[in-house]
Amino acid sequence: MMLLTLLYSCIGGAALLYVLYRWVIPAVVQYHTGLALLWHDIIEERMLDMLTRSTRPQRLLHAVQKNATRGDPRSVINAIDQFCRHKEWAMNVGDEKGCILDSVVSEVNPSTVLELGTYCGYSTVRIARLLPPGAKFITLEFNPKVAKIARQVIAWAGLEDKIQLVEGASGDLIPKMKEQFGVETFDLVFLDHWKDRYLPDTKLMEECGLLKKGSILLADNVICPGTPDYLEYIRNSPRYKSQYFKSHLEYTKVEDGLEKSVFLG
Repeated sequence: MMLLTLLYSCIGGAALLYVLYRWVIPAVVQYHTGLALLWHDIIEERMLDMLTRSTRPQRLLHAVQKNATRGDPRSVINAIDQFCRHKEWAMNVGDEKGCILDSVVSEVNPSTVLELGTYCGYSTVRIARLLPPGAKFITLEFNPKVAKIARQVIAWAGLEDKIQLVEGASGDLIPKMKEQFGVETFDLVFLDHWKDRYLPDTKLMEECGLLKKGSILLADNVICPGTPDYLEYIRNSPRYKSQYFKSHLEYTKVEDGLEKSVFLG
């Protein structure tokens, strides 16, 4: 009888923990900036890494390989969105802000693009699929393990010929863009890397002459986790005209947004 009671208690406890993990905690953190990042980006990720003996990027890649059609960028995007909404959160730009990104890329129709922060290649695929023939697209990723996953995601989407993924620190690579990569200026720059690098990398691009009159900077996560020094600079500098696009942190209800800034010269 005692063993039966213990068994029922274990089953009930496991069921409660599952309900808390799958529904209660995600619902609670949906609207709270600090809790959302703490739960999704630290606690949940570390717990799943330990239980599965894999990494979040590896699990995301598996979802793409299982659910997306080779050579179909749209299906790759959908597979990642489904994974992040229903299985495991990840720090992509996401579907809601992704639509804003799509509209800016389509509006600019850039021939040269720089992405700072590839991560697993989600936004890279979103951008590349909309570029005109012959466009030059360079994306920078600091973490070589993540870059390895991104290359596979990009290849699964059939876009490897349109994208040049470069591993290394943005501060080291930006000054080499003209000489090493043959780019004079960028029509569009998408900032989605370390938030404390937004401002120094923007100033570095200015110093290196990589921005021309009409160049567009599009910055993600300017509210959550936030880039206050970048926003203060970009919104008050006479060299830029900026516009904020209100949205939400990827796959949550936490306010976030994109800042679109036109370089005036």
